[in-house]
This record gives sequence, C-alpha cells and structure tokens, in this order.
Amino acid sequence: MAVVINIVLLILGFVLLVKGADFFVDGAASLARKLGIPSLVVGLTIVAIGTGAPELAVSISAAAKGANSLAVSNVIGSNTFNLLVVLGVCALFKPVGVTKDILKRDYPFSLLATAVFFVLLLTGGVMHRAEALILLAIFVVYIVMTVVPAMKQNGGDKEQQQKFVWWKCALCIIGGAGAIVLGGQFVVDNASALGAAVGMSETLIGLTICAVGTSLPELVTSIAAAKKGETDMAMGNVIGSNIMNIVLTLGLSGAISPIAIDAAAFTNTLIDCGIYAGVCLMAYIFCLTQKKITRAEGALLLACYAAYMVYAVIR
Repeated sequence: MAVVINIVLLILGFVLLVKGADFFVDGAASLARKLGIPSLVVGLTIVAIGTGAPELAVSISAAAKGANSLAVSNVIGSNTFNLLVVLGVCALFKPVGVTKDILKRDYPFSLLATAVFFVLLLTGGVMHRAEALILLAIFVVYIVMTVVPAMKQNGGDKEQQQKFVWWKCALCIIGGAGAIVLGGQFVVDNASALGAAVGMSETLIGLTICAVGTSLPELVTSIAAAKKGETDMAMGNVIGSNIMNIVLTLGLSGAISPIAIDAAAFTNTLIDCGIYAGVCLMAYIFCLTQKKITRAEGALLLACYAAYMVYAVIR
C-alpha cells in the first residue's frame, strides 16, 4: 500500500512541477513584457529558467535533505535526456535548425559550463559554497551576454503590455512557484522511497525517474515548437535549459548546502558527467556540419539514450 501511495504522490509531484513551471513562465513573461523587456529576452532567460525550474526544485530539495548524489545525477540525467531525447524526437518531426547565436555563443557556453563543473567535481567530489558561487557568477555572465545585445536590438511588445492583468500575473507567479516547490519535495521524497524499495541507488534514481520527470517541460515545449516548424526555438530551449541546470541549479544547490558525493557514487558520477560531455560534443558536431540536426542524426541520438539507460541500469 505504501508503494502505491508513493507512486501516486510521485505522479502528483511531476504534475505540480510541469503545470507550476507553465504558470510561472506565463506570469513572468507577462510581467517582463509589461516592463518593456523584449520577447527575445523573455524566451532566452525566463522561459529557459521556467522549464528548468523542476530540476532546480528537485536538486535543491535533494541537496537540503543530504541526497547529494541525487541532486547532481538529476542535473546530469536531465541534460543528457534533453540532448538525446528532446532533440532526437524533435529532429524526427523536422530537422532541427541552429541559429548563428546558438552556434557561436550559447552552445560553446554550454560546453564551457560543463567543463567547469567537471573540473569542480575532480577536486575531491565536494562542491563547497565558494565553488558554487563560481557557477552562479557564470550564470550572471551568461544572462548579461544574452540580455544586453537583445535589449539593444529589440523594443518592448506594446500589444502584450495592453493585455496585462496584474492579479492574474501575480497569481501565476506565486501559484506557479508554490507548485514547483511542493512538487519538487514530492518527487524527491517519493522517488527516493520507491528507489530504496527496489534497491536503486540515489544516482540511478536521479538519472532515470527524476531526470525524465523533470525534463517534461523541455520535452513538451520543444515538441510543440517542432510541430509548428519553430525548430530553432526547440534547440534554443534545450541549450538554454542545460546551461541553467548546471550554473543555476547546481550553483544554488551548492550555495544552500555544500554538495559532497560519497566515495561509492563518485566514480559513477564522473563517468556520467564524462558521457554527458561526450554527448554535448557529438551534438555540437552535428550542428556544425550542416547547421542542423537531421532525422538520421535524431534517430542516432535516441539510440544513444537507449544504450545509456541500459548501461545505467546494469551498472
């Protein structure tokens, strides 16, 4: 009976995360437009943070409860899922185009953030608050690099400003944030309980149950964009979210509670981080060769994820 309750609460947690992120993005985007912030900036920052909010909630909840392996593996697993599954599925609908900004600024920045995190992990498996602040500083740099050029090129959306209703905006932001926090707690508590019941490690729980569940916003948003032919938006959503997951999610998690990975999980965490780095490079090569990810490359990405999951479970 306890297992059934855990499953129900886990599903409820994912629903709260996905819908909470959706409402939060709508409210924050409405407020941003009211303040005259361009739609491009809203998409590059608020939407990316909003779709990454589930990972943020789960990892912070896990770090606060001392489940550090879960906090880290959730981010690595989510980012790997985004690149292999989200981009793979989108490419099957239509080849995923890559804009010049993503190719020259955002994707290289994602590779840099991954490299910095990998180096921090190599310093003994402990991310102290000072190191977490380095990740947060990188987050600030990325936001400035993204926002400043966009603000110079774009103006506010007056039509959206006229439709602004303050109480709806406040309800979306506050209610969405509350749902994200509550959903994150439900996911961590019940995923951990279910995993323990069947003998799964924290790392495996983070790589599978939590990673897939918290990546639902990216998956839904990107597929919707791909169906409408906005494949460059799908790519931007994935890369932006992956950057936010590393520098913001792990940065805040480490700032709240230093992340120490126990010796048993340390090697596997390094391997998973290395696999993710390899996936990043592979997808980047796909982008460089034809300025897009083709259907065949999308199928290859999905096959790689299936192989990775088999490896993770057997390990």
